[in-house]
Amino acid sequence: MRQHSPGVIERPEKELLELRQRVQELKRKLNAVVVAHNYQRIEVQDVADFVGDSLELSRKATEVDADVIVFCGVDFMAESAAILNPLKTVLLAESSACCPMAEMIDADDLKEWKGRYPDAAVVCYVNTSAAVKAGSDICCTSANAVKIVESVKNKEILFVPDKNLGSYVSRYTSKKMILYPGYCIVHHRLNAKQVLQARELFPGATVLVHPECRPEVIDQADAALSTSQMIQYAREKPGKIFLIGTEEGLLYRLRQENPGKTFVLISNALICPNMKRTTLETVVRTMEERRNIITIPEEVRLKAKRALDGMLAIR
Repeated sequence: MRQHSPGVIERPEKELLELRQRVQELKRKLNAVVVAHNYQRIEVQDVADFVGDSLELSRKATEVDADVIVFCGVDFMAESAAILNPLKTVLLAESSACCPMAEMIDADDLKEWKGRYPDAAVVCYVNTSAAVKAGSDICCTSANAVKIVESVKNKEILFVPDKNLGSYVSRYTSKKMILYPGYCIVHHRLNAKQVLQARELFPGATVLVHPECRPEVIDQADAALSTSQMIQYAREKPGKIFLIGTEEGLLYRLRQENPGKTFVLISNALICPNMKRTTLETVVRTMEERRNIITIPEEVRLKAKRALDGMLAIR
């Protein structure tokens, strides 16, 4: 079990300070805000104006008073920010940062599945492209997936693309859930045996896993929560040791905000290489060159925005 974050880049303190100062200068020059997902490297989280999960960052993107949004995450997240903010410039801090799960479905795949299930409402996980959102009825995140599914009038739900999150939702709804066979390559690696081994090493510890994990893993956990929900749970609950089943980047915030508690990653494999592509250097270069601008055809953007707006309207 990993105790030290692989998200730390060893560099001289002077170099780190210069990069941080350059980000601040560029924020002022561009009238920009930097937003970062909880799974980003520590150095990136430290320069961000806002750090959060997909739902938190989706909401924040509609509230920021800036001309430029620099998104430190993966491509679909920056797309969501651009969908919701057509008058702002959205820059993806690292152009190669993609989401393998989002790439498991495209607009043609969705069209084919909709044809198979014409009576089903399409609920798409926010971890999808703008084109897939445009073909969906409403979006959801791991934090609100159950609430979103319950809000839909249809009795049948075509849930794309995460079969594990869809399976988790099916535990809490009577609706017929039709699950597209996608998955998160990171969370899907975790298995029940690893959870049991972790419990043996840390008797009495609280196990928190992400709803993107396999059903067998969720069965062994004390709670299945989004990253923002994990942070809230750890802050409010009395436990001293927490075994964490999500991408390792979250441990930084958990440890920062709960100095009297211990957080241990259940498996060393819970690292997303795509989330780790973003570094301070890529943030600086993207801002200096105003590169990696996210552009979405207006017809697609408007349809995708309806799906996102539907999600954001449900608290």
